[in-house]
Amino acid sequence: MDFCPKCGTRLLVKRGERGITLFCPRCKFVKPGKESSVLSVVEKEATGESITILNTSSESLQTLPSTEADCPKCGYKEAFWWIVQTRGADESPTQFFRCKRCNYVWREYS
Repeated sequence: MDFCPKCGTRLLVKRGERGITLFCPRCKFVKPGKESSVLSVVEKEATGESITILNTSSESLQTLPSTEADCPKCGYKEAFWWIVQTRGADESPTQFFRCKRCNYVWREYS
């Protein structure tokens, strides 16, 4: 990353017929660049869903907070809960519940 010696603005990279040029968008300063001045970024999409594993030993479950929640499987009214960011950072997290009676796990999207 280079900065303009005249105004201090970060120099931008331009590829042209004469090779790589670094230029200042503010004061129009220009200088020759090198291939090492270019940074390539490659984005890859996730290949599958990530899996969150919860330790199911009774000791570790006791450390989770619990709340009143109706289990869709057995109807029990109390469950452990936790939150995981399963979608993009700009979206709200997913809240998971685990029934204290039958251990059924379900989720609620906020």
